[in-house]
Amino acid sequence: VVPPEASPEATYYENIIVQRLEGGVVLLRINRPERRNALNQATLTELAHAARTFDRDEAVGCLVITGDERAFAAGADVTEMDGKGVPEMLGAYRFESWEALTRTRKPMVAAVSGFALGGGLELALLCDMIVLSESAQLGQPEINLGLIPGAGGTQRLTRQLGKYLAMEVILAGRMLTADEALAHGLANRVAPTGEYLDAALELARNVAARAPHAVTLAKSAVNRAQDGPLAHGLEFERNAFFLLFGTADQKEGIRAFLGKRRPDFTGT
Repeated sequence: VVPPEASPEATYYENIIVQRLEGGVVLLRINRPERRNALNQATLTELAHAARTFDRDEAVGCLVITGDERAFAAGADVTEMDGKGVPEMLGAYRFESWEALTRTRKPMVAAVSGFALGGGLELALLCDMIVLSESAQLGQPEINLGLIPGAGGTQRLTRQLGKYLAMEVILAGRMLTADEALAHGLANRVAPTGEYLDAALELARNVAARAPHAVTLAKSAVNRAQDGPLAHGLEFERNAFFLLFGTADQKEGIRAFLGKRRPDFTGT
């Protein structure tokens, strides 16, 4: 399904489709339906390349990553791991793309329908917001392969779910429904399957309409609250707050508020 507001010039990589949409939003769609959008190394490399490209684009305010209604991404492409040993896995540099995605400064929204398993769930978890369809099924089934999550699942999932439920998901292969994920703080909202992408795009446009420097610094500050000591996060927050007084958007935001009008942010 191509959103109606999409530019007719969609950029086709081998495994993803990139569309620049109205309102400063870019949609990155994983396009391996025959493999339920399993994340092979080529797909991860393309996602990282696209994210890095639009992270530098001043006209872009938010990225949305999605798959299709059947699967966001049903895990890593296990065929790439068959028969591999430790030297081969270390030499594959598989996690460089994950690190590049983690370093993306622009906010990222995961629009998830169907299966988000293993690496698919880990990809959603490294995004900044998650919108689920009613049909979403989330899990970390690596234990069934004699493995554990390797792209952040044991860490990010535990921070969101808490130790005990994360243990059940990772050790026993429990699947989470969309409603369970929402109830445990693992998503922003759940939408009907035919509307989840529209809901994610609306959220992304809402974010992209804000002052870009403030959005970038706010994302960094929230991540520090999640990942580091309180004192370090408070110091970063305070410095970022003062730094924004050097931007034209801060001046425009204050004047628009006092003038009871909508601000016109320019990213300066």
